[in-house]
Amino acid sequence: MGIARSRSFTLLAAATVCAVVAATHPIWLRALGSALVTAEQPVKADVAVVLAGDSYGHRILKGAELVDKGYAPVALVSGPYGIYGLHECDLAIRFAVSKGYREELFVPVPHRALSTREEADALAKELRRRGVRRYLLVTSNYHTARAGRIFRRSIPEIEAHVIPARDEWFDPDRWWKHREGWKRFALEWEKTVAGWLGM
Repeated sequence: MGIARSRSFTLLAAATVCAVVAATHPIWLRALGSALVTAEQPVKADVAVVLAGDSYGHRILKGAELVDKGYAPVALVSGPYGIYGLHECDLAIRFAVSKGYREELFVPVPHRALSTREEADALAKELRRRGVRRYLLVTSNYHTARAGRIFRRSIPEIEAHVIPARDEWFDPDRWWKHREGWKRFALEWEKTVAGWLGM
């Protein structure tokens, strides 16, 4: 009887835990999603810096909006090589121009970086060459916390303000309702943990 009661208690405890997790999942999933996001208010800066990696164009349009509103005179547009032999910055700028923004608002920064850390190193050279003292770092909402940490570590002497661009599929309050949201969440947390481990 003692063993049977012990097993029954264990099963009941496990079922209770599962029920609590299921009932509260919006709370902890929202917390995990929000942990990826850093949202700061835009301020006057020397430049906006638009990171690569958004095929929907939300990053470049957010950067264009910031420049258009007078927060920065120009947007430096990050552009890794490799999209059908082109640099992403050239495609991004072309897209923004097609949406009505003037081409002179953008400065392409082509490079061959393969990670956010390498991208920070590539953009650091341009920021230092221009004598920038403050910049607005524009990237997708789910990428803001990690990108902000990397850029501030790579360029500690220049003040950064991280500005989120909306993402097609990632809303920190409901990302788990879409397959694409799960993919962004899983990949960004994987990269975040890898960064903590120094990988």
